[in-house]
Amino acid sequence: MEGQTNSPENEPITENKELNIWEALIPVIALIAMLAFNVFVFGDDALSGSNQFILLLGGAVAAIVGYFNKVQYNKMIDEVANNVQSTTGAILILLMVGSLAGTWMISGIIPTMIYYGLQILNPTIFLAACVIICSVISIATGSSWTTSATVGIALIGIAEALDISVGMTAGAILSGAYFGDKLSPLSDTTNLAPAMAGTDLFTHIRYMLFTTVPTITITLIIFIIIGLNLDISGDTDTSAILSSIESSFTISPWLFIVPLVVILLIVKKTSPLIALLIGTLLGAAAALIFQPDLVAQIAGVKNLDFISGYKGIMQAITVETSVVTDNVDLNDLFSSGGMAGMLGTIWLIICAMVFGGIMEAIGALETISRALLNMFHTTFGLFASTVFSCLALNATASDQYLAIVVPGKMFAKAYKDKGLAPENLSRTLEDSGTVTSVLVPWNTCGAYHSGVLGVPTLSYAGYAFFNYLSPFMTLLFAAFSIKIKQLSTKTA
Repeated sequence: MEGQTNSPENEPITENKELNIWEALIPVIALIAMLAFNVFVFGDDALSGSNQFILLLGGAVAAIVGYFNKVQYNKMIDEVANNVQSTTGAILILLMVGSLAGTWMISGIIPTMIYYGLQILNPTIFLAACVIICSVISIATGSSWTTSATVGIALIGIAEALDISVGMTAGAILSGAYFGDKLSPLSDTTNLAPAMAGTDLFTHIRYMLFTTVPTITITLIIFIIIGLNLDISGDTDTSAILSSIESSFTISPWLFIVPLVVILLIVKKTSPLIALLIGTLLGAAAALIFQPDLVAQIAGVKNLDFISGYKGIMQAITVETSVVTDNVDLNDLFSSGGMAGMLGTIWLIICAMVFGGIMEAIGALETISRALLNMFHTTFGLFASTVFSCLALNATASDQYLAIVVPGKMFAKAYKDKGLAPENLSRTLEDSGTVTSVLVPWNTCGAYHSGVLGVPTLSYAGYAFFNYLSPFMTLLFAAFSIKIKQLSTKTA
């Protein structure tokens, strides 16, 4: 139809009158069971490819259901092709995000943000400072895992020196880490959620601010109150970390010009691909100006010239690049996968589209959507069912990506039928799928952060205020119809 965007929720979903709700749920139940077993076997390594194959197996189960309901093979393949085509924009954005992360790392932009972020640490408001520091670093890197494994470990060490509860500290670290992860355009989940819901990256980020800012504000207030009532002693010395950053990068406030330009482009509603491309090119220019020795090192030469400069920049854009410092704990932080680092998420999206496409072709999503709409006659009911599904998948499939992918694909049609804009769904997926994964001990995120920080999941879960308040905030907005955007009706 003229005037429509080519996105997942706009793709036609085939009605199959012979398919009942139990038949429609067979592939979903099979998928969840297989994913749960796969994560049990592989743990964190499940994201390396086995989960993607499980999604294909889920699609095979759906195809078998379709076969017994006389759905033609070609029809299923056509739906898969349409679904994969609908993610073209998201895939290109993911590749561009990887390239931007690479140039922002070697240019010193991300290290500069981390450098100044660490300096806001104040002993009198230690817990709130942990939230802010981890927020800044997670926004800069787009990764809660990297934040936890680097600065998070350092902050836990400082907390132990100050005799502050490591459970409280871990809760503060993860609150900030997931706030940044949730809003950073460099984050894979921030790209994955709009891709599943059928909206664009920057619309998704802007719309998330409505629920995310109040939640992080409440979180900060709680930690300030707790911090002011703690007896803090000792020294929060980050001089060694700061010195290591300074010895490896040229730190300058001028580097903030690049992210500010990108933010301005986002505010001006510039196309995401254009904004990210400009950010990448500016990052490359900044690398040549501020970090010529580092670019030469990446290129494998002593003196930088045009050819070696080109080679160093292209390597940072396309493949994994690491900057080795004299502080072992910082080395993981100062690494970027480039465009190649995004291929795992792209692989996941394509496999999810295979599962979703076959589910559409056999009429399963139409059946499930209609059943949900019959069960939940209100907008709040639909939001609540989305939140519940994300939480259930985090607990059963044990993976935050799948807690976004499966409900995102399953609920897109239901939101459209309710006349709700797709950013409502993408925001709810992040508010309930992304941030709650770390609260489940057997989830890959919960197991990872617990292991890295050395703090049991149940010890920090009660203090990860941002993470468990986020689903309540999104339900509060839905209950009172606050910032619930309706689909605009455009005539051709």
